[in-house]
Amino acid sequence: MNSPRSAVPLSGPLTSTCFGFEADFTADLRCIPMAVRRKLDLAGVKLKLQHWSELGEDERSELLAWPDDAAAIEALREHLLQRTTALSAGQARELPRPAGEPWQQADQLPAVLAASCAQLGLSVRANGWSALDELQRFALVKLSHPGHEHRNLPRALAEFGLLQPGG
Repeated sequence: MNSPRSAVPLSGPLTSTCFGFEADFTADLRCIPMAVRRKLDLAGVKLKLQHWSELGEDERSELLAWPDDAAAIEALREHLLQRTTALSAGQARELPRPAGEPWQQADQLPAVLAASCAQLGLSVRANGWSALDELQRFALVKLSHPGHEHRNLPRALAEFGLLQPGG
């Protein structure tokens, strides 16, 4: 199934990044990469894994490459709400758009991340959080949510150079 949208140029490095800790599933895009999850959050769209699985590989690649400027995010919202109506999972659900989320703030390590690191016995470099880009911060916050198995959190922290030596 091809999307009715034509290909668009990337707007920046956050748009189509897949991280090393996602490597087990990004080759075939069978799971939703963090770069797409961030765009979905920005667009205020809850796309279930079932929705994602029903999209063709070309469509999933297109969503990964979708720009993330304000106009493109609005277009993504409209596209996904329309596109998912034809899927067996039904239309994607609308969510409130993020404003002031911990991953959008570079000045302070989020409490949820600090708590998850403490639980895992990991120490994070003090100035590391502010050096990350928004997509990296988004990934770490998502990986540190309560109830999450935290399997990829240590891998992501190491990939982003945030682990204190010995931590």
